[in-house]
Amino acid sequence: MTFRSIALAALLASSSLAMAQVSPEQAKREAVLDASVSASEQMGWLKQMASAPNHVGSAHDKANAEFILSQFKAWGWDAKIETFEVLYPTPLKTQLNLVGPVAVPLGGQEPTIPEDATSANLKDALPPYVAFQGDGDVTADVVYVNYGLPADYAALARRGISVKGKIALARYGGGWRGLKPKLAQEQGAIGALIYSDPANDGYATADTYPNGGGRPDTGVQRGSVADMTTYPGDPGTPGYGSVKGAKRIDRKDAVTIMKIPTLPISYGDAMKIFAQLKGPIVPDNFRGALPITYRTGGDGSVKLHLQVESDWSLKPVYNVIAMLKGKDRPDEWVVRGNHHDGWVFGAADPLSGEVAMLSEAKALGQLAKAGWRPSRTIVYASWDAEEPMLLGSTEWVETHEAELKAKAIIYINTDGNGRGFLGAEGSHQYSHLVNQVAADVKDPQTGVSVLERARAKLRADAFDGGRVDADELKAAEAGGDLPMGALGSGSDYSSFLQHAGVPSLNLGFGGEGESAGSYHSIYDSYDHFVRFDDPGLAYGAALSKTVGRVVLRIADADTPPLRFGDLAATVHIYLGEVKALIDSRRKQDEKRAGLLSGNAFALASDPKAPVAAPVAEAPTPVIELAALENAVGKLEASAKAYDAAYAAKGAALTPATRAKLNAALLGIDQALLIPEGLPGRDWYKHALYAPGRFTGYGAKTLPGVREAVEERRFADANVYAGRTAAAIERLAAKLDAAKAIIG
Repeated sequence: MTFRSIALAALLASSSLAMAQVSPEQAKREAVLDASVSASEQMGWLKQMASAPNHVGSAHDKANAEFILSQFKAWGWDAKIETFEVLYPTPLKTQLNLVGPVAVPLGGQEPTIPEDATSANLKDALPPYVAFQGDGDVTADVVYVNYGLPADYAALARRGISVKGKIALARYGGGWRGLKPKLAQEQGAIGALIYSDPANDGYATADTYPNGGGRPDTGVQRGSVADMTTYPGDPGTPGYGSVKGAKRIDRKDAVTIMKIPTLPISYGDAMKIFAQLKGPIVPDNFRGALPITYRTGGDGSVKLHLQVESDWSLKPVYNVIAMLKGKDRPDEWVVRGNHHDGWVFGAADPLSGEVAMLSEAKALGQLAKAGWRPSRTIVYASWDAEEPMLLGSTEWVETHEAELKAKAIIYINTDGNGRGFLGAEGSHQYSHLVNQVAADVKDPQTGVSVLERARAKLRADAFDGGRVDADELKAAEAGGDLPMGALGSGSDYSSFLQHAGVPSLNLGFGGEGESAGSYHSIYDSYDHFVRFDDPGLAYGAALSKTVGRVVLRIADADTPPLRFGDLAATVHIYLGEVKALIDSRRKQDEKRAGLLSGNAFALASDPKAPVAAPVAEAPTPVIELAALENAVGKLEASAKAYDAAYAAKGAALTPATRAKLNAALLGIDQALLIPEGLPGRDWYKHALYAPGRFTGYGAKTLPGVREAVEERRFADANVYAGRTAAAIERLAAKLDAAKAIIG
């Protein structure tokens, strides 16, 4: 994540209303925070917590939870472990063999590297696998499907190639991991393999480990392939918590569990398969960085035997929940979290973020012991079972949903951290606060502010010919706020924001480390991290100082530091993007029809390697956006009026009036929840943000409308234009009510 990902909206600073400066008392607290944060202490915690396999259900995962609990208690927090029972399959048997035209064993555990101490500590480690794949034992032909996304299958179909009855070989990247077996099984495949091409995180990007941080040819990326874009959390308890004794749906009825056996493999093993593949040469965008001619296969030239058998028992989840009760507003919560489970050792993902959170907790505990109490209650959460499918946080949110909706002001998330630039995504009414904090934290490598370095990066990239969004560059050159990006999924904010309607932020540094090459492998280790990702954990300390400030400023603010004009301006941009999408799709449809009628595709096809014409599509119709346009205009007016009123009168509000205002703002984002949920996935309810159905981690904004247009579900597009408009109007009405309280 880089700060570049923040600036996805237009320049907002020119119309902004400055917030009050940090008070002397607040500045003193932040100085205590800074003085308390110790990078060397974080290194010690990281080495300890990443010393043994840390997957869900492992002994070390539980030991880490108990260690985190003991630290919170020692620092004066009211802390406990909250346990859930979740369905989490672990492999009993994994087998992969090339059986034709030659016999070659594939797969298995990654080898030890002498320079990596923990890579020899594999006694309790699980072999490479993906969670929530389907068990099975199959032998079949193999087809290379590139990233395994819809456009890839369309390209193969035009070449007469199908995966029906075969094993699909996909490379990581391009979209969410779980889409690869999901789409493969929808296309009729009976098995799937996923490998990391060196073009994405291997020798094409960095020297390979241990000489550099790049993925070696033996490295394997584990992960979950559950259908997270339908709903995260325990597949057996959709929408409610997996507390002990909870009613569970039958595994065969859990739609988020895949049906076909799937394994991740190294690019060393993938190379052995590619070396035998025949069939057509692939399209240009299918080619990676392996030193071979990439071919599709599918002609019977290669056969693989793939077998996966799993233990489908319930496993314990240990969420550590700690509180500092607020002295003035105990029923208003500032919630902050990071997860502690990993696929193996998990030094970068997630423990680099976890140790930063521990530094914050220690500093806040020291402040409390010195007599300070936050105005609002602060809740710190160390989640378990994030990696399999956001299990720990989702089950906690679903269990405590009513209380969270009544009390939570915000959820602030971190995950893995690294060296480089601050990245931030989230609820856009907090964009200005994040920029203020970024201006007050020093970058450890340059000594300038985190914000100043981010602006410099954008300007330098633009000069060097890099791909920089015009609005990003405009913001950087003007010296104003860099607006935040939107949240998709892939970390623990998802259930807070997209299901419960709690405003959320996700923060972290990155862009200059080499953790991509160790991601979800046994080489995501302490040795890898301190050599190639964040030496000395300088950016771990910077993350503590950044997130700690955000927590303190929200917890102690008289009224939450919100600026709704930023949100409204961003929604206006999203609407413009949807309108441009509809226009471009209509033009594309017209162009396709013209090419088909003129037989252009047939004439352009190489007779020796024929490519069929694309399938004809009905033209994109008019989508009725008038109600949505009116709602966005109303939100802009209401946000501007609220921001102006608070800027003029907020500081002088009487205690009684402020209490009414705070009550009106508490839970205001829940107005943006669509009661019916999004089409085909009603667990996701937010009108503005969702993980893309074909991007997963990547966000889709105004998702009910945007994705319906992209997927040619035009009836849904019209319905959700209205439902999204109604949600935005609800928020505007609540802002009008809040402004009326101010006077």
